[in-house]
Amino acid sequence: MKKVSVLIAAMVITLAILATIGFRQAQAAIVEKNVEYSAQGVVLKGFLAYDDKIHGKRPGILVVHEWWGLNDYARMRVRMLAGLGYTALAVDMYGDGKQAMHPDDASRFSGEIMKNFDVGKARFLAAEELLKNQPTVDPSRIGAIGYCFGGGVILNMVRQGTDIVAAASFHGNLKAVKPAESGMVKAKIRVYTGGSDKLVPPEAVEAFKNEMTEAKADYMVKVYPGALHSFTSPDATKLGKKFNLPMAYDKKADKESWQDMRKFFDTAFKK
Repeated sequence: MKKVSVLIAAMVITLAILATIGFRQAQAAIVEKNVEYSAQGVVLKGFLAYDDKIHGKRPGILVVHEWWGLNDYARMRVRMLAGLGYTALAVDMYGDGKQAMHPDDASRFSGEIMKNFDVGKARFLAAEELLKNQPTVDPSRIGAIGYCFGGGVILNMVRQGTDIVAAASFHGNLKAVKPAESGMVKAKIRVYTGGSDKLVPPEAVEAFKNEMTEAKADYMVKVYPGALHSFTSPDATKLGKKFNLPMAYDKKADKESWQDMRKFFDTAFKK
């Protein structure tokens, strides 16, 4: 009887250990890693994530950061996309993982890219190539999302005919480095913008719509009434107050725009 009790106790312990291991494995389904690549001799430091419980290839999504650089916010969005079943890569547009701690630096870093967009284009394409070559990615199904500065980057890339399937800009800069020509825009586009965004005013939104219509692009613009610039970033209100910038987090607009993006990507990537 004593041997039976010992055996049962051992089995209970073994089952508990296996359950713990199984729980940890379930928790660790999202694989995250820092990756290095380069463009024009500059080392770029990205962040990649995917769900290793999913078998086979899946769409890949590029995430282009705000003017602050590739920070925790960009990484959070990469993790969220991985949780939705995509392989996601946060793009390093500034090089060497550089980040800005003050708006003056952020403005300078982002301005250098937009004024010399050939550099920005090379860095975006290098990240796209890296993503396409991931074993978990279907290279024919690449999308991109961007925030503020990053939204401007992806919209200018699709204006130039980049072969991504779908692009979503959140409170992004809508100005064109080079206006889209008819038939050049291959990607389906969603633009999410704040109705009270002083940095992307209504006239900028209308100019973008007119440009996309003339270019015969497949696009949609969604305006969130009352939302300010950076409405998807939880730190926007704090940073807006700290640096006296017209920006604030809007939980409703953040949630609704993300849900719309999910539906948009589901449709765009459907085989």
